[in-house]
Amino acid sequence: MKPVKTYEQLVRENEDLRHQLDEATETLHAIRTGQVDALVVQGDDGHQLYTLKTADQTYRVFIETMNEGAVTLNEQGVILYSNSMFAALVDKPLSKVTGVYLDTFIAAESKATYAELFRLGWAQNSKAEILIRNANGDVPCLASVKVLKLDEGMCLSLIITNLTGKQEAQKRLEETVAALERSNYALNRSNENLQQFAYVASHDLQEPLRKIQSFGNLLKSSYATQLGTSGEELVTRMEVAAERMSYLIRDLLTFSRLTTSAQHQQQQDLNKIVADVLAMLEMVIQEKQAVIKVGELATVPGDATQLGQLIQNLLTNALKFTKPGVPPRIRVSCKRVERTELPASFHAPDTQSYAYCMLQVSDNGIGFASNQAERIFGTFQRLHGKNEYPGTGIGLAIAKKVVENHRGYIEAESQPGEGATFRVYLPL
Repeated sequence: MKPVKTYEQLVRENEDLRHQLDEATETLHAIRTGQVDALVVQGDDGHQLYTLKTADQTYRVFIETMNEGAVTLNEQGVILYSNSMFAALVDKPLSKVTGVYLDTFIAAESKATYAELFRLGWAQNSKAEILIRNANGDVPCLASVKVLKLDEGMCLSLIITNLTGKQEAQKRLEETVAALERSNYALNRSNENLQQFAYVASHDLQEPLRKIQSFGNLLKSSYATQLGTSGEELVTRMEVAAERMSYLIRDLLTFSRLTTSAQHQQQQDLNKIVADVLAMLEMVIQEKQAVIKVGELATVPGDATQLGQLIQNLLTNALKFTKPGVPPRIRVSCKRVERTELPASFHAPDTQSYAYCMLQVSDNGIGFASNQAERIFGTFQRLHGKNEYPGTGIGLAIAKKVVENHRGYIEAESQPGEGATFRVYLPL
């Protein structure tokens, strides 16, 4: 039977234990902050002394401030040093970490991976994903190993990065990408349905309009006497309205088909495109007695059909808004501009071309107020009544859409009575 200790003996033992605890705490703090350069570890062969060089002290202070866990191991895998972050990761006080085998904190399913990493680490820098065990479960981590030379031999330094946040972010990213893909698929289906609807609607609407125009012509030719002057005038107004609606449907269909970027990105000769458009507008040009001068134009990547629509709408606009009794004078020119010469309002992507073609169409027409320069590119925007100048108010909106599809920019400059200049910037 053990002798019963007196109260005084228990008090003395308690004071000794408290003194040892304070001393251990001070020692650990000194090791962590680099105030001492030696550590005694009890191993299989008794106590062993480990020392750190001055450079290693700096390293030790550095890793104590890291966001990653950091440990130093001897050849048996015993933790010679641990920073606070690793102790927090395994949910242990530092006093329960130092001098313990690191394998103690490795989850069972990762022990083989850790053993192989520990083996390879002595020969080369290595990395592996492992599970660190703590009171709340297993924590996915990335362990990076590197050999560290101490005075008495080689040790292994491990940097352990908690992957929990990264994996959660990766999962959220994957979920977001999947949601975007679903939305993109639904949007493409919607666009296809809308384009199909626009085509069918335009076809079905054009048919009754053609009948209205045919019946109007039949009324005026076969029933002119019964209609009289006022009746014939009403029929004519009906035909004009039907014709305007036909143009409106056609332009709406054209605009709806420009909802996507240029589909056939090939090199297009603007000289040929302008020549084709001029041939199409030949009758209007002759009727207006217009003089159109075309300079040497560039070759740009794009869709021939869309670029043709762009040129046609710009030239049609110049031929339409003319001064009474003054033949139109139109100039089409082109020059190369560098990225630094682009308008300040054009925020070109950094990945885009560093050289652009500036296509310019100038006329001597009626012009418009400078504060209307942005408004004219809107859908159904008109600065004049439809009785003054015909049109649907969609032509310049189509032109702007084509330019945007080609990753370019369009702007207009004018003053009332002084003509207008349209500049189109297309990447080369």
